[in-house]
Amino acid sequence: MIISILSALAEPTRLNAIRLLADGDKHCVCELMKLLRATQSRMSRHMQVLKKAGLGTDRRDAQWVRYRLNPDMPHNVAKLIEMALTVETEQERVAA
Repeated sequence: MIISILSALAEPTRLNAIRLLADGDKHCVCELMKLLRATQSRMSRHMQVLKKAGLGTDRRDAQWVRYRLNPDMPHNVAKLIEMALTVETEQERVAA
């Protein structure tokens, strides 16, 4: 399980998707596509990887699919995500 989680977080688009989902809201795939500058097929593949790793969930809403962080993920996995986002933010500050 840990390998799939770390692999999912290692890809920049997926890590940025996690950053967007970390606000607790549900996000339409069209919104993620726009914010992350990804095609629909590419974004769907990335979200499938996150779902398979247990990091995200989805729900169909008419023609759209809405994604959010998995509310049932283990506490230690949630902490790992929190740490990954914190480290990424700190690295961006240092680089700027």
